[in-house]
Amino acid sequence: MHKIAVMGDKDSILGFKAIGFDIFPTRSGEESANLLKRLAEEGYALIYITEDAASEIMEEISFYRNSYFPAIILIPGSKGSLGIGMKSVKESIEKAVGADILSQND
Repeated sequence: MHKIAVMGDKDSILGFKAIGFDIFPTRSGEESANLLKRLAEEGYALIYITEDAASEIMEEISFYRNSYFPAIILIPGSKGSLGIGMKSVKESIEKAVGADILSQND
């Protein structure tokens, strides 16, 4: 069975504990970067990161972008979405399909 982690500010991630995910509150970019590396080394298959935390460690996240594991998914924090997660999804789809199929051209 693969492990799932959620990292970011405590208020944003606490609810994930109720559904059985391992939660890891972070307070700084340096702490988040070190934690991401540790979670990857410990074999976490899926790591959810709040957009606020991710915005400080995009270079570290991009290191894992072409790896099978861990899959890193950006999620909105308690203050709402910064749009980083959706941008990442759009870029991944465009790379895979060769076109931006998510744009809303009316």
